[in-house]
Amino acid sequence: MKYQELYSGLIRLHILHHAAREPIFGFGIMEELGRHGYKLSAGTLYPLLHGLEKKNYLKSSQKLAEAKIRRVYRATSQGKKALEEAKLKVKELFGELFE
Repeated sequence: MKYQELYSGLIRLHILHHAAREPIFGFGIMEELGRHGYKLSAGTLYPLLHGLEKKNYLKSSQKLAEAKIRRVYRATSQGKKALEEAKLKVKELFGELFE
């Protein structure tokens, strides 16, 4: 993906946004990000998810779905707080970019 270094923070915020709303899983969030033009491989996405979990923004658990065990992620309270603070920064930046 061109300019990926600029988008990495946006991708993390997008992941947190969805994980704060409902449990997410790797392939599902990969598809969601793809609908927004972010084409990530599993080799890129899973380290992002693991990094967000290591920083306590996400918490994962295993869930039986469609006859197989799937790891699902949810935003932690710290992740939700970080997302709310980031929204203010994004809103401020958006205003400057499009004024």
